[in-house]
This record gives sequence, C-alpha cells and structure tokens, in this order.
Amino acid sequence: MSSSLSDVVKRTSDILKFGAFMQVLEYEQRFSSLGNLYENLISNLTTMNFNCKEALETAEEFFGASNVRFAGIDGTMYSRPLFDLVIFFGGAYASTGTVTFLENDKPKIRYDEKTLQQSAGISSVVPIYINEIPDIDQTYFELEQPEEVKLLRDEAIISNATIANWIMTFAEYYLAYKLAIDPEQNVRIILLDRSLSIERASLLYDTSKHQLWKAKSSIIGFEIDGEPIDQNDLVIARQYVCNQALGLPPPRADYLQYAIIHLLRLKGALTEEQILTEFEITDEKRAKRVKRYLKRLVNMGILSKKDGIHTLNDKYVTTWERIKKLVTRLGDRFFFTKKQETKTTNLMKILKDGKEQWLTTLDIAFLTLFTLDMLMEECWKKRILLVGMTKDTAARDFKRQLIPIMQNEGLLKRAISPKEFEKLPNTDRMILQSVSILNPEKIMPPWSLIEYDSAFRTMVLDRQNRKGYVSGAIKNRISLEKTFLKTYVQLSQAKTDPMLRSNVLLMDRLAYPEFDYKPENVVEFWNEFGGAKEPVEVILFIDKNVPNKLQNLAMTVLIAMAPSNIPEAFGHNKPLFIADKIAKWNYSQFKRIVDTTAKWILNNHKLRRFIFYMSTFRERRATIEAARRERI
Repeated sequence: MSSSLSDVVKRTSDILKFGAFMQVLEYEQRFSSLGNLYENLISNLTTMNFNCKEALETAEEFFGASNVRFAGIDGTMYSRPLFDLVIFFGGAYASTGTVTFLENDKPKIRYDEKTLQQSAGISSVVPIYINEIPDIDQTYFELEQPEEVKLLRDEAIISNATIANWIMTFAEYYLAYKLAIDPEQNVRIILLDRSLSIERASLLYDTSKHQLWKAKSSIIGFEIDGEPIDQNDLVIARQYVCNQALGLPPPRADYLQYAIIHLLRLKGALTEEQILTEFEITDEKRAKRVKRYLKRLVNMGILSKKDGIHTLNDKYVTTWERIKKLVTRLGDRFFFTKKQETKTTNLMKILKDGKEQWLTTLDIAFLTLFTLDMLMEECWKKRILLVGMTKDTAARDFKRQLIPIMQNEGLLKRAISPKEFEKLPNTDRMILQSVSILNPEKIMPPWSLIEYDSAFRTMVLDRQNRKGYVSGAIKNRISLEKTFLKTYVQLSQAKTDPMLRSNVLLMDRLAYPEFDYKPENVVEFWNEFGGAKEPVEVILFIDKNVPNKLQNLAMTVLIAMAPSNIPEAFGHNKPLFIADKIAKWNYSQFKRIVDTTAKWILNNHKLRRFIFYMSTFRERRATIEAARRERI
C-alpha cells in the first residue's frame, strides 16, 4: 500500500524530530553526571596560569634565541568530473611570521607582510580518466585479489575517489619538511592542522597490507642511486623513527626487528649475545623472541649471518638515505615541476624501466609517511617545535584509556567508579568542554590538560586486571611510545560573558628527550606479547604539579596566537586560520580555472562535435537544462 507524498514527508519529519530529541535528551542526562568531576578529577590534571618569564627562559634553552620564526600550514583539495576525466587538485599553504618571547608579557606575534602574495605554498593538479581511477586509488583495491579492482558505476567511482585528499595530505607534510630544511626560512615552530599521532597511525594502517605492495606499488623497482627500491626497503622505512636519546625504536613487540636493524646499522656486526646485552635482555622468553626475529631478518635477506655474527646487508645500510632521495625527487617533481620540464604525460606517472607507470594512492601514502618521519628527524635535529592541532575530534582515549589505567596504577587522587565514569559524555572534547562550562569560576581559559604519551590511545587495562600491566587495544599491539605527547586545551573566553568559551582543541606535539624524557615523567608498564613479558615505557606528566617546560612554552605561544578579534577563529590559532584562508583562496582560483576551461572547451566550435560524443548523458542534460533556465 503506497502513501501520499505529504504522508511520507510528515513521517520523515516526525522520525527526525524524535530521533534528534532523544539524542539531545541522552546528552543532557550525561551532562548531569559531570557535577563533581572537576573537583574529583579534572582539577588535579589541569594547568592554568602559564608563566611568560619561564617561557622566555625555555625558548632561549630550546631554540637558542628569544625571537624565532613560525609557520602554520593548512591544505585544500578539489575534484571535478570533466567529460571522461576527473580533475584532482591538492595543495598546502603556509602563514609565516615571528614570535618574540617577553619576560613580563605574552609573546609578541608578527605576521609576514603581504601574506597572500609571499606565502609559501605548493600544489599539484592531476587529470585522470574515470576508467583508470580504480587502478590508482586504493579505495578500490581488492585485498584477496590484488590484481583485481571493484567494479562500480562511474558516479560511485567519482564520489568515492580519494586522490585529491591524498595529494593534499602529502602536500601539507612535504611543505612542512621543506620549511624545516630551508636555512633561509629558519622556521623553528611548525603548526599543522592535524593530529600528528593519529595521522601517523593512519598512514601506517594505509600502508600495512603487504599483499598489495607488489601488485599496486609503483615505487617498488624505482631506482635511486642505481639501486631499485624493494619490499625490504619499504619494511625498514615504514617504521624508521630513530632517536637514541628516547630509546627509539624500542626492543619490544613488532618494533624489535626495527631495533635490531637500527642497532646493527650503528654497531656494524654483533653476535646474538651482544645484541641481547645491548638491549639489556636477560629474560629467557624475550631472548627467544630476539633469536626468532634474527632468523626472520636473515631469511628476508635484510641481515647476513656468518660464524654467529650478524651484519646488515650493504643495500639496507643505505635504505633510509635512498628513501629520503626518493621522497625528495618525487615530491619536487609532483609540486615544483613546470610543464616544459616533465618527462611523462602526467605528474602522477613515473618512468620505470623506460615505461610510464601511475603512482597509486598506496605510493602517495608511503611517500607521506616517509615525509612525516623525515620531518620528525629534522625537528629533533634542529630543535624545531612541531605541534599538531585538531578543531573537531571524536577522540575518547582520555576517558577510555588514560583515566582507567591511571586509576588502576593508583596515580589518581580519588578513585572513580566505572558506573560513574560510564555516564559521562562519549567524547573527551565534550567531557572537558562541559566541565569547563559547569565550573566557570574554577576552571578559566586558557587552560590545558596534563600531557600524556599518545601510546595510551592504543593501551587498555590488562586482560587479567593486574597492576603494572597493560594490553594493546587491538590484537595486543601498542603504538610507538615516547614519540608524541597529547593533551586538550581551551584558549579563550569572552570578556563580557565568562560562560562563552571557545571549543576544546586536541593538541599533540613531538616529544623531545632533553625536556620530556626524565625519570619523574616516565611510567613503566609490562605487556605480555608473543609469549614474553616486555616493558613499555611511556611519558606521562602525572598531575599539574609536575614541571613541564615545553608545555608552558607551547601554551604561551598558542595563547598569544589565539585571535580575540576574529569571531570565526575564536579560541583557535591565527596562523592556521590565515593558512586556511590562503588555501581557500587558492581553491576558489583553481575551481574558477577548471570551470572556465570546461566552458571554453564546450564553446569551442572546433571541438563541439567531438565533445558531444565524449560528454556523459548527465553533462549533456545539465547543459541543456542550464540553457533552458537562462532563456526563462
């Protein structure tokens, strides 16, 4: 039995109103449980009253200067069907300036003049035939049959393609890296509109399916310094985060093989016993895991073993240097090559064995991951403060991981019952934002939560509830520790109405050994992995009373950069806001170019007949309908 159109619309409206009302009611009930949360928990984990004099001293210690340059980076993307093609555009743009730290006042921020004309920016545009997109975009790759692609209608291919997003993401990190290595720019603070820890985890996931590598990666076999990049190079480079002062990579879990590779790169040749000594491993079960990994690496051809002595094969001694050259060569080509300089028919194509091959989004994911690791390496080397900020986040690790683990370890002043905690809103941002609003006289922006290791995001309470133990959230795997530190911040409130406060932002930054890796900031857990009990060392500023120089420095800068005179950027970051405006301007310019090009082709009498057959039914219909509307 069919319903009238008005009945269908009324039913839809009723269902929508009821569903929305129930969702809001549920959140209202959750908020009611926040009453005492500030006093019982948040007050001891929240830092306010940041010290400008201490920030100046830290700046001189960290940067070696009280006046440093900064860059805020944001990206944009655009895609549009054009006849049988889809045009993909992605770019990244920087807002730059200087920060001058003062003894008795917040830092003075000066933005470079003529930002729009002089700003650093990179972009690329790639036209691809619709039928070729499934061969390039990993959205359509079939894991079980890597050579096959999903069969979809054109509309589904166009609407689900991620190529523009991948170009934009690569551009943002590549621009950050270029600024980090540029001696003329001498940038010492880099701000990204992304969560660094979440982005790296996502890139690792996007490049984790080894079954796809050989079938779908064009950088395998691409020659650098006369050596073709092979699968072992990718294995090594995917996890190339090496910082001896932070103990990275750690000799535990899946990172054990990378720790072995890095150790042999530094030491040259070692026996199994010497490797165990270097890793301070005396436990028999852990020693067996080392033996298994050594055997695996020898079988893979990464290591050689002769007379009980292990060495890194010559080719893989140079893996990271060759990978860096690969990224630079392809990155420069992708974002800086002019039309007359390109040797291929498309910027997303490379020459391999004398033939053109598409770079796939899997390849761009690899290049982006390698670029992020290269950026981290430069920031450690040059003492560049690398900060990521996220405006809207659905993260829940403060509620679901950090607090339960701290409570289990007796690190909280007051225990919170699981039932009480479960009633809280679902996301960390909503919990903290609500606590701030409900306690306007006690918690006043700007404030920041304590900083904690991003590895907590992948940790859960031990399956057997043992004190001192943790498990990995997925398949008992815990992400790389002592690399990024995470927190939540709220930067502004209105002068006329203290209840009017800016959104809580997620912030994470790179960890720096001289400032963050200290005994009072380190907590050690045990994790049972692969039949062995292994230590997991994480950085945690347990409460607001633990000194944190870099958090004070970063917050002092962010507070100075929070604009009070721009309503749409209230409580956010002005350099990122400006970078976003530059990105949007470039987006509008590029869109205009594409739209104008399409009209020029349509109105070119020499191409008209050919275009009639080349264009899709929808394009033809849209053109005719547009013409009819104009007549009316």
